[in-house]
Amino acid sequence: MENIPTWMPVVAAALQDAQGRWLMHRRPLHKHHGGLWEFPGGKVEIAESPAEALARELEEELGIVADPAAFEPAGFAQGAGESGAPPIVILLYILREWRDDPHALEGEEIGWFTPPEVLVLEKPPLDVALARNLFAQDAR
Repeated sequence: MENIPTWMPVVAAALQDAQGRWLMHRRPLHKHHGGLWEFPGGKVEIAESPAEALARELEEELGIVADPAAFEPAGFAQGAGESGAPPIVILLYILREWRDDPHALEGEEIGWFTPPEVLVLEKPPLDVALARNLFAQDAR
């Protein structure tokens, strides 16, 4: 029997700069959760590992080059899919080194924020959970 997933794997990156700030990406206005801030990333395609998918997504969304081996697992969040879609599981990875400067190639804008600033940004529900867990972990 073929293994057919009943959930949608999504990957996201928490990019941290040398000053300890975190990059957030504002979703395009015409998309679901448009205008809200999120960790950049996207869907894992067939035959991609999560790290390969995240490296591809970061190049498409931000124009940066990341080594898949540099991603540090940081946690996950899960939620029900919208309108009959399968549930979503977002795998979050920390990235501290990459090539090129990030730019908003697919979203409205990007910004660098301290943890308290990230926590008060308007975000989709799963990104709220990811940020809360990331910074609780970071404080340990």
